[in-house]
Amino acid sequence: MKKVLVFITDGFADWEASYVTAELNKPEAGFQVQTIAIDKNPKVSMGGLTVLPDYDLQDFSLKSEFSMLIIPGGTGWREKKNHQVEKLVSFCFGHNIPVAAICDATTFLGNYGFLDNYKHTGNSLPYLKEGAPNYRGDKEYIDKQSVNDGCLITANGSGALEFSRDILNKLDVLKGKELEEWYDLFKNGFIKK
Repeated sequence: MKKVLVFITDGFADWEASYVTAELNKPEAGFQVQTIAIDKNPKVSMGGLTVLPDYDLQDFSLKSEFSMLIIPGGTGWREKKNHQVEKLVSFCFGHNIPVAAICDATTFLGNYGFLDNYKHTGNSLPYLKEGAPNYRGDKEYIDKQSVNDGCLITANGSGALEFSRDILNKLDVLKGKELEEWYDLFKNGFIKK
């Protein structure tokens, strides 16, 4: 079974990865979702859910095989301590492991230069520039709910479904008509005929 890591912080936006993790964790998907954080202390989401991380950054071996790193947004990105994940993100980019970030996690990526050479989105270009003073990716910014470019998927905070659709497509969990029907069901409450 292939592993997908979700990096969590105190105050992570639990809904931003909930659609995709539920699909990935289905037995037939062939993936196992596991959480990673800066330490093994329980993390409390914005919605009040307490999660005990499977790994911390110190005990996680970069030699472990995993298929993707998903990084939800949330209030934790305002705390510098959570930026320790930069080393894991660098490893992913260096080994062609997809990274999927949404909301304020895109701002974190922007501040460390990960967005500069990829088409991407975020909460808005002004928000990204204000929150990430080292960001230099203006020319690659696209004003969309979710953007998929190579090994990078980014989304704004209101694009959880589009973000999930891009991840499911990237990992070959759902494709074509099946993926569009999944998206229509959650976005519109029905499948278009």
